[in-house]
Formats: sequence, C-alpha cells, structure tokens
Amino acid sequence: MCRAVLESEEGQKTAKGINNGIVYLMIIPYVLVGAVGYFVYRNKKKSKISKEQ
Repeated sequence: MCRAVLESEEGQKTAKGINNGIVYLMIIPYVLVGAVGYFVYRNKKKSKISKEQ
C-alpha cells in the first residue's frame, strides 16, 4: 500500500523523504558502534601506555 502511494505521486517528494529517513535510520547504528569502538580503542591504548611506565 505504501509502495503504491509512493509510486503514484508525481512530484516524488514523499518518496525522497522516505528514502532519506531510511538512510538516516541506517546510519545511526554504524555511528554508535564506531563511537563505542573508538572509545574502547582509546582506553586500551591509554592503559597500555600506563603499564609501560
């Protein structure tokens, strides 16, 4: 039903909005996982430097 509505619209503004929303929802988990990975990496690097001294 949603697909029929999106395909029948002439301006395609709704379809572009839906596509942008999907991309937005896909990017959020990758950014969160990347941020957590960065903080884990940074903390391990700090603890390694502390143990050497």
